[in-house]
Amino acid sequence: MTSGPTRPRLPSAMLSLGGVGLSRGLRVVTQAWLRGSCGRSLALARAAGAPRTGDWRPSAGQGPRRRRLSLSAAAVVDSAPRPLQPYLRLMRLDKPIGTWLLYLPCTWSIGLAAEPGCFPDWYMLSLFGTGAVLMRGAGCTINDMWDRDYDKKVARTASRPIAAGDISTFQSFVFLGGQLTLALSILLCLNYYSIALGAASLLLVITYPLMKRITYWPQLVLGLTFNWGALLGWSAIKGSCDPSVCLPLYFSGIMWTLIYDTIYAHQDKRDDALIGIKSTALLFRDKTKQWLSGFSVAMLGALSLVGVNSGQTAPYYTALAAVGAHLAHQIYSLDIHRPEDCWDKFASNRTIGLMVFLGIVLGNLWKEKKTDETKKNIDSKIEN
Repeated sequence: MTSGPTRPRLPSAMLSLGGVGLSRGLRVVTQAWLRGSCGRSLALARAAGAPRTGDWRPSAGQGPRRRRLSLSAAAVVDSAPRPLQPYLRLMRLDKPIGTWLLYLPCTWSIGLAAEPGCFPDWYMLSLFGTGAVLMRGAGCTINDMWDRDYDKKVARTASRPIAAGDISTFQSFVFLGGQLTLALSILLCLNYYSIALGAASLLLVITYPLMKRITYWPQLVLGLTFNWGALLGWSAIKGSCDPSVCLPLYFSGIMWTLIYDTIYAHQDKRDDALIGIKSTALLFRDKTKQWLSGFSVAMLGALSLVGVNSGQTAPYYTALAAVGAHLAHQIYSLDIHRPEDCWDKFASNRTIGLMVFLGIVLGNLWKEKKTDETKKNIDSKIEN
């Protein structure tokens, strides 16, 4: 790993606290991931309170006698002590898909910054994983504080802890302070350049929830916020950003967010129209698939540019082809008038992010193979 500016040292207690947060956060998301895709999507959709049609039935309340061993994130939250459950739901630990979507662009950047032939820095992946859990929780807390009056009027969000009255505004504010303090302890483990870069994202985190009141493009602002890790991951490894790699990677992430969050917004478009909330779903309406196709082309084009500028190899471009096929199927089969289908398509974007990461890792490992073969050819020519 290329060394960057000197990292400020933290007390061991703060590092231990970060490790505990990582262990708990990764346990939750891994348990949710291990479930079958159909069962996972349905469980997450129910946990989100998404509108139900057809066979989508509300699940019965789970008292102590009804609890069963389950690997779903929602079940893990349900098994926590009751006083903690509203706070865990406020962080959306029962719906880890958002944490994945925040974390994956970080992994792309960390993977691209790895030396040829090497795996990504596991310490950085762990650190950013912990940070993703905390910052996603903080972002959701800020969002719910801003939107508490709107959430009460939307069927899918009326059960959120602040809107439902399970947590007061003061309690949520104190909880937010705790999450940001822990997130700061993670950020302080990085170099000075990355600390400044990470702190700069806080303005986007705070203002994003207001954008849905102002513009039909709040998904664009979410993309700017959620993909900040595409810049931060590289700088954490290298000490600064390489614009030729980081900027197209950041742009590709923004296009990706426009895809999945537009699909997500179609779940609430009727309620949003009634209460005055704006979104790309309401802007695009029946032309949504055309817009999503355009965003997909832009995303793949930007990722291809990333590959060229970072000297990527065949496995990376193979992964991009798989991503393109996944996006094409996702958009072609999308039914924007069925909330449950919108949720399933939204949640499937974790697979896209993992495909890109796998392509980066394998492509980077392939670089050493090509380099070794090139060295052998050069040596043989010299000997001849």
